[in-house]
Parts: sequence; C-alpha cells; structure tokens
Amino acid sequence: MSALIERVARTLVDRRMLEARRRIGIAVSGGADSVALLHLLLELAPRFSLTLSVVHLNHCLRGAASDADEQFVASLAARHHLPFHLARIDVASEAGNLEQAGRRARLLFFGSLIAQGHVDCVATAHTLSDQAETVLYRILRGAGPTGLAGILPLTREGLIRPLIDIPRADLIAWLLARGETWRDDETNRDTRLARNRLRLEILPTLREHFNPRLDEALGGLAEVARAEEAYWAAITPSYQPRRGILVLPAAELSEGDTAVLRRRARAALAAVKGGLRGIEFAHIERVIALAAARQGSGRLQLPGLDVYRSFDWLRIAPLGSGYGIDRLVSAPAGVPSLVAFPDGSQIELCLRNASLSPRCDKVEAELDWRKVLALQELEGDRLAWRNWRPGDRYRNAGSAADENLKTKFEQARVPLWERRAWPVLTCGERILWARQFGPALDLAASPESSPVLLVRDLRGKDDES
Repeated sequence: MSALIERVARTLVDRRMLEARRRIGIAVSGGADSVALLHLLLELAPRFSLTLSVVHLNHCLRGAASDADEQFVASLAARHHLPFHLARIDVASEAGNLEQAGRRARLLFFGSLIAQGHVDCVATAHTLSDQAETVLYRILRGAGPTGLAGILPLTREGLIRPLIDIPRADLIAWLLARGETWRDDETNRDTRLARNRLRLEILPTLREHFNPRLDEALGGLAEVARAEEAYWAAITPSYQPRRGILVLPAAELSEGDTAVLRRRARAALAAVKGGLRGIEFAHIERVIALAAARQGSGRLQLPGLDVYRSFDWLRIAPLGSGYGIDRLVSAPAGVPSLVAFPDGSQIELCLRNASLSPRCDKVEAELDWRKVLALQELEGDRLAWRNWRPGDRYRNAGSAADENLKTKFEQARVPLWERRAWPVLTCGERILWARQFGPALDLAASPESSPVLLVRDLRGKDDES
C-alpha cells in the first residue's frame, strides 16, 4: 500500500505538478479512480503541505443515479472535513456531441474555481489505463504525433493528473485492501459505445495475446510524442490572424522539409480555427499541395475553414466568413482629411505648396491641385472615395494607354481577396488615383505644380500583401 503512495508522490515531483500549486481541488465523480485519488492525496497532503477540497460536477445524465453519486461524494468530503464544490449542469440539453459537451462543462467548472481563487489547480483521476485507451483510440482514428501525446500530465488550464503513471488495476487493489467503497456507473459497461468496447474487449485481448505490458508501452509512446511536440512547438512559427483571417506567403507552406511544412500548416490552421478538431492528415496534405501548386489560384474547404490561394499568397479564414472585408461603396474625400477603410488602413489627403523630393510612389502620390480643381468644375462633381469596381480603367504613370485595373492587379499579383476593398479616388466617373498604382498621368504633379494634393497611403506593411 505504501508503495503506491510513493509512486504517486514521485509523479507529483517528477512531473512538477506542485510548483506554485498547493491548494488542490480533487475532481471526484464517485468512481474507483477518483475515490483512490482522493485518499492518495489525503495521505500525501502533510508531506507536500497541500490544502485539499473536493470538486464534483453532476452531469444530470442518469437521474437518481447521478444524484446518488453526488450524495456519495458529498459524504466523502464531509467525512474528511474537506470543502465541497458542487455544480449541476444538464449536459444532455447542451448542443453537440454529449461527450464533448460534458468535457466542456467540466473544464468551465474547473476553470471557474481556479479563476475565483478557490483552488490553484484541479486534480483529475486519469490513469495509465486511460492513457493507453486514449492513445490506442487515436491510433485507430489516424491521429498524428499531436494526438499520440495523449492525456497531458498537466495543462495550461490548471489540470494535473497525479495517477497518470498508475494502472487502474493497482488502484482498485489498493482500495479493496483499505476497505474503501466507490460508485459504479453502469454506462461504463455499455459496449455499444466505442470507448467502452475498446476498454472492455479490445485492450484486454491485446494484453492477453500480444503484450501484457501494453499500457506501459502505449504510455511510453505518449511520452515520446509529447517530447516531440514540445520540440516542434518551440521552433514552429506562431501565426497571428488579423480580424480572424490569416494571410501568409504560399512559400511558407511549400518550401522546405516536409516535416516542417506539415507543422507550419497545422499551426496556421489551428491559429484560425482555434484548434485542430476535425482536421485530419489528408487535410494538411491538401493545404501543402495547394501552396506548392504551379497554378496561382485554388480553393479548399476544410472542416470549419476556407483556404484560398491567389498568386503567391494563401488566405485561411473561418468557413462562411466571406472575404472578411466589407466594400467601401462611396464616401466623400475632403481636403484635408483622414479616411479609414474597411481593411483597417487609412489614407490622408492634404495640400502642400510644392512637390516632395524624393518621391516614393508606393507610399505617397501627388496630384496637381489646380488640375484637380479644374476637373471638379468640368465634371460638376466633388472628390470621393470608393472601392474598385469591375470595368474600372485609367492611365497612370508608366502606362501607354488606359488600362483595366483588373489587368494591373494581375500584373502586380494582387490577391483576389485584397481587391474587394481596394480604394480609388474619383471625381465623377474619372479615377484620379488608385492604391499602389498612383495618380492618373494627366493629373500627376510635376516639379512646377503648386500647390499639390498629397495622397498618403498609411497602409501598414502587414496589409501590403
């Protein structure tokens, strides 16, 4: 009996579960594993100066049986003079998969106890047997290295798993030797459920006929995968979507070693989606193939994601989000003024007495103000901002004749999604200036122009894709 206590103590120390964590809420369902966890931590509390409490979530799934579980756990807490934190959530009324809904409810409850300062962390009773079951289940479903890492011994959300190195059979033997009782959940014996069938039928067969130490083998695989994940996490870029959308060079996911590209693709998709649920190996391969394609355009729809390739860029967005940028239909262009555009950029209009030198046409452009005033009088209209529209054409410096803006976009390799809110300065039907392509040739300022209308595009570097 004391040997098991020492094994749990070693897990707590070796896995650094108690660093800045002394107030531990013990998640007790009433089952054997969680009851064993409670008694083991009670034994270890004096050694590690632990302050314990009992945490129970009634999922309200089994009627009177769920209420009896709650009463059993409450009596355990009272028997050991421990604070009791209880929540009741009707998980069956939650949307989505029942198992996922239960997990969300538990995480929210545990997180609220930590956030409110009741506990520093919550200990859950996941065992080595649970780890083996999880890893094998994920292998059968085709998981990659991240999935094979299995159940984490401790998480950023504040969960610790002190029993992660202990087989379930050892815990039950320990409880029986102490004369302790627990509650059994009859749904855990329902072999119509895949996880139960794996636990009750497949794993015992594998242990008997292939490897009696299968749990340790699968747990070791999880350890290896977890170390690999930690290494890759340190060297894989951390992508930051803007307004929920990530735009990155196609070369980021097409040039380099395949292992690196897969990690980058996973990180990029996870950054937008908020995780990789539903994303499979085949999806990652398709994204990399899209990035590497010779053809400069293409589109993929993945679970919850829209991946769009245009020229040398990839755009990853939530499915159904459209372009993520509204069109600017029309807005007055006062002089002076500073106008904000739907893509988050700003453009300033102001007058100067003379032309700037040297000129930087990509950021600033100058128009002859006298010519602009004459055009306004001729057109009987005022200056206005609007977005690019199909059919727009004008002649800028360097062009031999009027040219469609669409042609200019293609020559400049402007991605399709960037064009939606592309700003142009107009007077009536005339285009005076367009982002990146500068002023109309016949209205451009010369060294003799005075005053000049300065158009300063304040788009940041991140927007110049």
